[in-house]
Amino acid sequence: MTGRPNILVLLSDEHGSKHLGCYGSKLARTPHLDALAARGVRFTQAYTPSPICVPARAALATGRSLHKAGFWCNADPYDGGVPSWHHLLRDAGHRVVSIGKLHFKGGGRDHGFSEEILPMHAADGLGDLLGLLRDEVVPRAGAAKLEAMAGPGESSYTRYDRRITAAAETWLREEAPKPADRPWVLFVSLVAPHFPLTAPAEFYSQHRLDALPMPMPMPKIYGSEERPGHPYLRHYAANLDYDRYFADPHSVRRAIAGYLGLVGFVDSNVGRVLGAIEASGQADRTVVLYASDHGDNLGARGVWGKSTMYEESADVPLILAGAGLPHGRRWDAPVSLIDVAPTLLELCGVSIPAEMEGRSLLSPDPAREVLSEYHATGSRHGAFMLRRGRWKLIHHEGGLPPELFDLDADPEEPTNLAADPTSSAVLPELYTALRRHCDPAAVDARARARQRALLAAAGGREAVLARGDFGFSPPPGESHAHAGSVAAATR
Repeated sequence: MTGRPNILVLLSDEHGSKHLGCYGSKLARTPHLDALAARGVRFTQAYTPSPICVPARAALATGRSLHKAGFWCNADPYDGGVPSWHHLLRDAGHRVVSIGKLHFKGGGRDHGFSEEILPMHAADGLGDLLGLLRDEVVPRAGAAKLEAMAGPGESSYTRYDRRITAAAETWLREEAPKPADRPWVLFVSLVAPHFPLTAPAEFYSQHRLDALPMPMPMPKIYGSEERPGHPYLRHYAANLDYDRYFADPHSVRRAIAGYLGLVGFVDSNVGRVLGAIEASGQADRTVVLYASDHGDNLGARGVWGKSTMYEESADVPLILAGAGLPHGRRWDAPVSLIDVAPTLLELCGVSIPAEMEGRSLLSPDPAREVLSEYHATGSRHGAFMLRRGRWKLIHHEGGLPPELFDLDADPEEPTNLAADPTSSAVLPELYTALRRHCDPAAVDARARARQRALLAAAGGREAVLARGDFGFSPPPGESHAHAGSVAAATR
């Protein structure tokens, strides 16, 4: 191939890297993503900038960490005010089109795309206002939906993903082959495997509990006597106690089967989009990037959903394949979703602004330090993760004890070494590194000040409580109430 490539970015939601065959899963069925990795580069230490949707997507768009971009939580969606890779590529003459979930501010704002097709934005342009009440416990009624909706069937999200995939196929068939001065850039953003854990029957059936060749394992560190008693987890569970609704191991395994079924559903949709590129004749001049905005704890330590800094939640799949890239390569350098923006700019020959903290994935640095932050629902104060080499530091503001893990020796993270004398030299080194990136106390104060302002603008505590909780954001054309509906679900 000569010249600059077309770009296809495929983003899923809540797909942890532990749940792809090419990352070692024995249960997930991901043949299309596995094939993509086989003909490209698979990053084994890729992290989200924040383990929750809205700020992760803002950071991916801008190439900046939360404390630099200033979009803190699910009530603070990206509004286009900070330049994104979409803006920069569009301004350079590329046609930059999005199809599917964005989780931005919406409301006609310029998010940088030439066109937004079937966009899903933060509900009412506001998002999750209950998450602004961080100083108190506000149990979520929507938490019951995770267990209640797990199983075979169709949800508003699977129906939406089918529409997104069909629209992407149509665009690639009808628009991609059209002559243009610059290569096109297409951002296809799917919702699965984000809960509800309602998987289309043909995918759920692949993980039926009575059809597996091996017993489906329970989540790790799941027993009540095994779970870590860290105060962060206790406060998170008090607000979002998904696990209380699981009556027995069967219901837990049914939820895991639903998640794995949704992973297979995502893979199938990815396969359809990749097939459409082949059919359009554009495959040999297109670079494909696959990632997810964050992972899912899926019951590990008794926690469901995202919002923690453990690998299940913070680690994401990241695959880069296509024109001019190595085949079958595994890169172990730590990377972040903020690296997507400079990578796309470099591929398109557009200058990378100095304000972007991300680094191009085309030349990863093994000595890199990666930062993730959390300032959202279920947390009283900010949480910060620093990954450097084999070590992971999780710092909690508010006087909570730190967590330290040696991921080479302890990849499943059952053992917190922060108080272990053998690690006494490592902890201060990592704290020095963390403070090179940011002042956690100052960042926490800024985030909380911004959230107090958002709460006041929304009418205050009582107005936010009256608006209530709808469990998960409605797709376009659906009401808040309908977002929680499920059709043809069976047990």
